[in-house]
Amino acid sequence: MKVLLFGPELYFLGMALVLFILSLRRQVNIRIDHQVALGFAAGGVVVASACLFQQGELFFAAYRVDLFSQIFKVALALGLFLVLMISHNLAHIDDRYHAEFYLFLTTCTLGLMMLVSAVELLTIYVSLELSSYSLYILVPLRRGDDMDIEAGVKYLFIGAVSSCFMLFGLSYIFGATHSTYVNEVMAKMPELVQSPIGIMGLLLTLAGFFFKLSVFPFHFWAPDVYQGAANQVTTFIATVSKAAAVAVLLRLVALGEVYGFGFTQALWILSIVSMTLGNLVAIVQKDFKRMLAYSSIAHAGYVLMGILTLSEAGYTAAIYYAVAYLIMNFTCFMVISEVANDGRNLQIVELAGLYHRNPLLGLALMLGLFALAGVPPSIGFTGKLLVFTSAMKEGYFWLVLVGAVNGTISLYYYLKVVYAAYFLEGKELPAVHIGLSTRALSYALILIIIGFGVFPDRVVELARVAVKGVLL
Repeated sequence: MKVLLFGPELYFLGMALVLFILSLRRQVNIRIDHQVALGFAAGGVVVASACLFQQGELFFAAYRVDLFSQIFKVALALGLFLVLMISHNLAHIDDRYHAEFYLFLTTCTLGLMMLVSAVELLTIYVSLELSSYSLYILVPLRRGDDMDIEAGVKYLFIGAVSSCFMLFGLSYIFGATHSTYVNEVMAKMPELVQSPIGIMGLLLTLAGFFFKLSVFPFHFWAPDVYQGAANQVTTFIATVSKAAAVAVLLRLVALGEVYGFGFTQALWILSIVSMTLGNLVAIVQKDFKRMLAYSSIAHAGYVLMGILTLSEAGYTAAIYYAVAYLIMNFTCFMVISEVANDGRNLQIVELAGLYHRNPLLGLALMLGLFALAGVPPSIGFTGKLLVFTSAMKEGYFWLVLVGAVNGTISLYYYLKVVYAAYFLEGKELPAVHIGLSTRALSYALILIIIGFGVFPDRVVELARVAVKGVLL
């Protein structure tokens, strides 16, 4: 039955409906809200995994279900589950809004799942807006100072402007090609880019995706939104939404290459500037979340390096790196949520003595940061190795050299955090107590960071098969 191809999306739509009903209650019970949301999210991971190898098309071929899309749906479902795992203490969100918090996280995940399967321009746009508007509501939910309002307003206005640019670009592309199907548009792209309308339409459309990925020059929202949003909301933006943006960009670039059009000219410049700017500005940051925001800009450059190779190996590396980034970045944000359990923004100096205050969180933080820096034998090292190798094979020596230099620069500010956690005295700071679920999650993340770094074969092979399906 074709309806089963839409299984993960229907499941999360039903989950959103349940959470919507919970939000209508007069009597608030935050514990039940969290348990219901977490239980449904765990079921979502199972449903997405069960649908992993489905193949087919829906909605007049505007929606493609293949291994490529299903891998990212599993990653999105897993990301939502992980974020809800650390949402047991939403200290900076009013109790009456907890159900809405889970509801909009779910609708955002639903939009992102639709986004990774969409192969028609208007479907892509609607999916992108469904996910974006959910985040526009989530960011200002944080209570306390006015930083959340400022971050929410900035995110809304910058996101609205990028959406307008994207819709304007889509109208140009449709006017020139008389089609909204991505494969038909890409087939006409080599001739289309010879005209001003084609180039303008393409650039304006890509602006929307680069905004999601926080690639230069669409990165200005990231530091303020990361710092102003609640810790769990920032975690979701930094991990789950980035994976979906990589999926859409990768599919567009791959289809463009199949039909004889390359995006290399623009992507390698954006890759270099994003890596360099993100790493250099991150050095001077004192707020941990703000530092991770600039780190995310740099990592977007690494992902672009794999995509712009226009090769099977490069696309495979980009998928692996996107999944790896979700895991290692989430590990760092999990530590933020547990150490700053009152919901405050965490300064790097507040991590002083974390190894003594909670050795398990200290170890998880160190491995997460080392993975982001690409230190062997972590999952981040394997991801960077795959990306750099694929770029070298295609002759991008100078790009790899810039990436390696930026990796060395990033070591400085990552080691600054590790130094605070392991070598600074934190006697005046309280011990950090974590529950059984957080302890189990920490152990699991540590094993994944090391295990998939040493034995990446299965994940890489799965990503390679998915890429082959896109390139057919």
